[in-house]
Amino acid sequence: MNQQLVAKLALLLATLIWGSSFIIMKDALDDITTYYLLAIRFTGAFVLLGIVFWKKWKHINKEVIIAGLIMGTALIAAYAFQTFGLMDTTPGKNAFLTAGYCILVPFLFWGVAGTRPDKFNVIAAVLCIVGIGLVALDDNLSVGRGDLLTLVCGVFYALHIVVSAKFTRTMDVMLLTIGQFFFAAMWSWVLAFLFEPPLAVAEMSTEIWMVLSYLCVFATAGALGLQTFGLKYTSPSAGALILSLESVFGVIFSIMVGAEEVTARLLIGFAVIFFAIVVSETKLEFLQNKKTAPEYRARLNDEE
Repeated sequence: MNQQLVAKLALLLATLIWGSSFIIMKDALDDITTYYLLAIRFTGAFVLLGIVFWKKWKHINKEVIIAGLIMGTALIAAYAFQTFGLMDTTPGKNAFLTAGYCILVPFLFWGVAGTRPDKFNVIAAVLCIVGIGLVALDDNLSVGRGDLLTLVCGVFYALHIVVSAKFTRTMDVMLLTIGQFFFAAMWSWVLAFLFEPPLAVAEMSTEIWMVLSYLCVFATAGALGLQTFGLKYTSPSAGALILSLESVFGVIFSIMVGAEEVTARLLIGFAVIFFAIVVSETKLEFLQNKKTAPEYRARLNDEE
């Protein structure tokens, strides 16, 4: 099977897993505080992958450690803002507002590779703002705290995608994944000890441990491993488009369990944001006879 196709399927599977995790995390936050949830989640994923890929430890060097620190810091910032945002908004809105990171990727990549965003990126950014307004603004034209925190998380997700795509070009995918989990876990434990009350482990139910196990194994070790692998063989923009489907799955799962109140304005907002993502990442090439933008790797080769 074509390597790029496998990579895109890996990204798609990751979005499906993450789409289901919005509901699960929403319920988990009723029983465990944010930073402790993230600390257990990333520690479990680090230990799991560290054991499975123990032979790769001998290849760790300074460059991998620095890359892991950068990726892990961006990752924990994104997850923290997203998790806090989820406490004060619905899973579906949290999923769709997070997807706004896809619009930011070309602009952040501009700073990394010097590739200026094109007219489609600008149009998409304007459409995304309109869509976010429809989704996030309430009847008093104000944005809720949870919606605002979710929007901030999207900035860090975009940054994480850009640096992941950069580092995976020259470094081992699994070592980078393990490294980012380690630093994300360390940041989480530090923040938990500083800002949250001690974790009452004895009072945690079997159900919450099952939820944490799912988040560790599937939504973290599995999904982020799939993402890191997928971004190695997919351009950041194309990867961002596929990853944006996480929001679609998130809304579908949210509606299925009755956690989402579906309104016309909400659906229109979702549609506008999704169309903005499509415009940004496809350049509407499916309406044209030929491509209007070069591939990411071709651009990199020209710049090097």
